[in-house]
Amino acid sequence: MGLNFNQFAKEANSFLKDYAKQLNLKDDIDKSGRILSSILHALRDLISTEESLQLIAQFPMFLKAIYVNGWTLKKKPKVKNLEAFIDLVRKYDGNTSLHDFESDEKAENYIKTTFIALRKYVSLGELEDIRTELPKDLKFIVYQNIMF
Repeated sequence: MGLNFNQFAKEANSFLKDYAKQLNLKDDIDKSGRILSSILHALRDLISTEESLQLIAQFPMFLKAIYVNGWTLKKKPKVKNLEAFIDLVRKYDGNTSLHDFESDEKAENYIKTTFIALRKYVSLGELEDIRTELPKDLKFIVYQNIMF
């Protein structure tokens, strides 16, 4: 099997365009890409390595690349609620976080939208497994927006 990087790029661009629209960002795929990357990187800090591997096994190549970019197996941060998760997302977004995540409400909406967008690739069973490892506030987001 040969790797078709042009196809990976096409799929990624299509996903990011749709994702940007879901985030109400029109066609700003740069911003939507930063948001997606920040949320995925914060998520991988919350769930176990085993669960991360099970999750990315269901991802298409472009999402796998985003998820593992810069990944190190380090001590997991203490994230006990949604506010702490949003802070972690902002940390991963770096200097652009003030522009990308202007308010906690907007950040929460972006997180909800991201879980909904990932549902296209991730089974309900896997989302349930991930949900069990999340803080209570995030469990509710997954339950409310994905499971039903």
